[in-house]
Amino acid sequence: MKRSIILSLLISLLFLLSCSTSTVTNIKEISAADLKAEMKIDTNLVVLDVRHPEELTGEYGHIAGVVNIPVEELEQRITELNKYKNDRIAVICRSGNRSKRATVILTDHGFNAVSVIGGMKAYNKLNEK
Repeated sequence: MKRSIILSLLISLLFLLSCSTSTVTNIKEISAADLKAEMKIDTNLVVLDVRHPEELTGEYGHIAGVVNIPVEELEQRITELNKYKNDRIAVICRSGNRSKRATVILTDHGFNAVSVIGGMKAYNKLNEK
């Protein structure tokens, strides 16, 4: 029990340290590996996939349990995420570009959001190892 608490704290600390701020646009980012680790310990973590719905069944698939709102619709549908206002939101797309745009939108609306570096491409590479 004590060991699992210490392990959880260490993983959380690594996650927090891995979130970096982009010097150009001030976007918080997280690696796909850190996302995967955080998903195991943070039951309140929300994964927001900002690709089009048809992409979720395409080549890169999707992470089970994601919330899907395409980045182009995010501003108009932002209230759908209000129930997650106190949770961390990891934003993912195919390669990381759309998730950066969505992270800016979410942050501007007061959400605690991080963009997943490399998107589903990077996430899927973890499964290949």
